[in-house]
Amino acid sequence: MDPRAVKATSVVSMDEPNEAHVAHALRITAASSNPKMFTLPWEKPLSQWPKDCLANLPRGISRHVVRFVHVGDDVYAMKEITRAVAEREYELLRRLQKLELPTVTPIAVVTGRHTPEGQELEAILVTRHLKFSLPYRALFARNLRADTAERLIDALAVLMVRLHLVGFYWGDVSLSNALFLRDADSFAAFLVDAETGDLHPSLTDGQREYDIDLARTNIIGELMDLNSGNLLPADVDEVAVGDRLVERYRSLWGALTDVDSFNPNEMWKIEQRVNKLNDLGFDVDELEMKTATDGNRVLVRPRVVDAGYASRKLLRLTGLDVQENQARRLLNDLDAYRASTWRQGEDLEIVATDWMREVFEPTVRMIPAEYRSQIEPAQFFHEILTDRWYLAEKAGHDIPMGDAVESYIEHVLPKYKLDEAAMKDINEEAESGVIDDEASYGDYNPEDDPDAAVWAS
Repeated sequence: MDPRAVKATSVVSMDEPNEAHVAHALRITAASSNPKMFTLPWEKPLSQWPKDCLANLPRGISRHVVRFVHVGDDVYAMKEITRAVAEREYELLRRLQKLELPTVTPIAVVTGRHTPEGQELEAILVTRHLKFSLPYRALFARNLRADTAERLIDALAVLMVRLHLVGFYWGDVSLSNALFLRDADSFAAFLVDAETGDLHPSLTDGQREYDIDLARTNIIGELMDLNSGNLLPADVDEVAVGDRLVERYRSLWGALTDVDSFNPNEMWKIEQRVNKLNDLGFDVDELEMKTATDGNRVLVRPRVVDAGYASRKLLRLTGLDVQENQARRLLNDLDAYRASTWRQGEDLEIVATDWMREVFEPTVRMIPAEYRSQIEPAQFFHEILTDRWYLAEKAGHDIPMGDAVESYIEHVLPKYKLDEAAMKDINEEAESGVIDDEASYGDYNPEDDPDAAVWAS
């Protein structure tokens, strides 16, 4: 197992000998402290928390009670589950964070909750709300274009590959168990629910195929559900979208893990393979090369490190921490700025500083206040560039950046707002899915599941 994951902090501890004497003691186990956590109404069931401490954000479908809560200047997601499940999921999320994988950030596990009358309450897993993210149902409620389903599937396929590469078996892959961030013209998927997951040194082909097949089944069912609610565009084939996940996953997995065979005079193909991986957003740390048994061919397998070539470069140059496709778009604009100002000979770090001050920051400062919690600055900038290009094509000449921003704010930005009725419907639907039955999830162990016997194949 990756040593970064092994070093992740654990919250699981042996019960203290005198625990029976402090049964009513509230315990908050957290990686970092936020004093305002102690001011929350832990003595009440989560479903009864007062509205003045809740954030009105769209919730995804969950088997448990989930609420978004204001904690000082932060917004945390609270999920009410058993202590054993909360501690296990917290630990898994901590390990995945150590591996720099796209997941929600675990904040704390809260145990020892009781009502004033002494009734025991379930534990609460606390994670940081992923700013600007949305559950998939909220995306469809905004009447996005017809290929939204396919773009979500592509993002989920990338997430599954990244998780499987480090040995994480998800066990309940679905659109409901992921959050989505806009990433230029695509989406980026983040794991939000790791209850049924497990981290291994590596996964067998049987484990991966089981995970993929389960994902396909779940996704087809979710899309059919959207269709029954008239949220799915008429031309979307639910089964075809589910099949697309399998196809995209296998294609990406092969690109990352297959061993290529080259003749000694075809070594230029190695660079071609590396470039293909870079185009997919993955870096190559080193190449594993060996001579085939016949002595006439060279076998090459790249050792792939985490995705993020463009985002790391942009972060180094500007301090902007954004998604990969957004980073590519911003770097392209930085290159265009460098060329238009005749500064190709200057250090890129200096040019980037001026681009931030003269181009990026003035543009994102124009985001109206009521939308600043709705759209990420990098996504706003990307969409302005896209809209500006269309305006210029229509007008037949360049459009000033300020004019493009004003046009975008007037005609395009309003699509980001969910009206109150849509928000209410989404959260009521999420609430209707709550089972919260301990027998359905308590102490789940995939190895005890007879249906998981196919893993070993």
